[in-house]
Amino acid sequence: MSTAVCTTESLVSLPSSTRTASAIPPAVRRGAWQIAPGEAMSLKARSASVLRVKQGRVWVTPDATSASPSEDLVLAPGESLNVAAGQRIVMEAWDGYGATYSWDQA
Repeated sequence: MSTAVCTTESLVSLPSSTRTASAIPPAVRRGAWQIAPGEAMSLKARSASVLRVKQGRVWVTPDATSASPSEDLVLAPGESLNVAAGQRIVMEAWDGYGATYSWDQA
C-alpha cells in the first residue's frame, strides 16, 4: 500500500475518467507506478517508506534535513532509497524512457 502524499498539483487532480481500470497501466496494477519521460513529481512520506526502482532510472532530490544536506541521486533498477516519515522527495525520470517504481512502508 502506498504511504505517500503526492504534492505535485497536476497529479493530484487527475480527472475521474483516467481512474478507470482500463486506463491504469499494467505495471500499476501489479503494485508499481510509472513516471513518464520529462515528468517530475513530489512525494511526501506519511510514514517511513522505501522507494524502489523497478525499471528505468530516476533522478531523486530529497529535502535537506538537519542531519543531512540535500543531494541529487540517480537510482537504477534494483536500487532503493529509504525515506523518513514526513520527508519529501522530488523525483523525475532520468532519461527519455520513463521509469517504473514502487513505494512501500519500510
